[in-house]
Amino acid sequence: MKTNVTPSAQLAFFAAELNYDDIPTEVMRRAEDLFLDWFGSALAGKVGRPVQAIEAFAREMGPKDGGSEVLISRRKTSPLFAAMVNGASSHYIEQDDVHNGSVFHPAAVIFPAVLAIAQDRGLSGKDMMTAAVAGYEAGIRIGEFMGRSHYKVFHTTGTVGTVAAAVAVGRLIGLNPGKMQHAMGSAGTQAAGLWEFLKDAADSKQLHTAKAASDGLIAALLAEKGFSGAKQVLEGAKGMAAGMSQDADVACLTDRLGERWATIETSFKFHASCRHTHPAADALLQVMQQHGLKADQIDSVITRVHQGAIDVLGPVVEPRTVHQAKFSMGTVLGLIALYGKAGVREFEQSFRETEVQDFRQRVSMELDPEVDGAYPARWIGKVNVKTRDGRELQGRVDEPKGDPGNTLSRAELETKAIALAEFSGAATASEMRASMDGIWNIAALKAVGDLLPPWSQDV
Repeated sequence: MKTNVTPSAQLAFFAAELNYDDIPTEVMRRAEDLFLDWFGSALAGKVGRPVQAIEAFAREMGPKDGGSEVLISRRKTSPLFAAMVNGASSHYIEQDDVHNGSVFHPAAVIFPAVLAIAQDRGLSGKDMMTAAVAGYEAGIRIGEFMGRSHYKVFHTTGTVGTVAAAVAVGRLIGLNPGKMQHAMGSAGTQAAGLWEFLKDAADSKQLHTAKAASDGLIAALLAEKGFSGAKQVLEGAKGMAAGMSQDADVACLTDRLGERWATIETSFKFHASCRHTHPAADALLQVMQQHGLKADQIDSVITRVHQGAIDVLGPVVEPRTVHQAKFSMGTVLGLIALYGKAGVREFEQSFRETEVQDFRQRVSMELDPEVDGAYPARWIGKVNVKTRDGRELQGRVDEPKGDPGNTLSRAELETKAIALAEFSGAATASEMRASMDGIWNIAALKAVGDLLPPWSQDV
């Protein structure tokens, strides 16, 4: 790799020149796991009113037919609108993947974009998965580059995700390094996504991923046609970091390219909530199981958290919707305490229950220096639990369920995906098993086709 060029150019060169055979086997297996995990989340998003609104918009504004699949409706349209709807749906249920160090959800923006183009152009499974890995590797490094200050105001999956989607599509359609850099430039100038929506329970989060996937796709296709973009949109004097970060570290952009595979560092979500709640949820569950506690025996829970958790979860005081409840630490821990899990059905059926709301009032967050110092590379869970009979108990989890060191097996991923599809009514268990057979063998596909069959009578 050339070292006498800009970091943006080096990253573009790596992504454009990445080949399937360059990727270690275990990384490609993880990419397949991530693809299945995304598929389940995208189907689960069918229940979301914001997702349905974006799908209605796409029906009105997009073509009535095309080569790309809209998963929640199984209709066909153009790649642009398929990527838009699938991007929206895959981030709704809060069970899509996350990379800890970059605080970035890669699947929700990368897979909608590459699947849409691969289906439309009849490209191979190897090409699509290679492109996805390129998007993960670039996107994660860009997220790390943007730093903690970026995430305080900006939703990284919307901002960085736009560039990651552009890189992935750029690799899929064979952009050379120069055009890849132009695609990154056009993506970066469109990058957007602000956290203010959480306070109002607004629908913006689905718009962030819908636009990141589709705008990234636009950026790559424009570059294919010779459209130019800023060559240093990431680190330039008036680029993304200049406007959106106070602690950007340019060395992150090229960190061990081709040696460190960030794709394999990506975590799966076990609970159906904001990832910032997971460490404390696992730590509370640990305490309750170890001491045989019931919810009504707990007087208070102090969660020891990093600043990012306070920034994102703090504004949600009294959640009014299912989606907003997933950003309420007290609600998540209330579901854990009462039901032993915080899954999609628990949120849908129980977040308004009096017992859950009562438990929510007994939960607080406090900044913990150790936890904050380890974040975002490690998401440590620590809780102090006070019981009604006066005991003070501590729980600690160093790797929440779903992290690389405490990951989900393929059997667990299959169970999760089927449960998500059945929850939303987007697919049956038998349809999911057929789709999973294809996903586990996607590298053998000469052309990526539909993931689901036309609607059957039992769906």
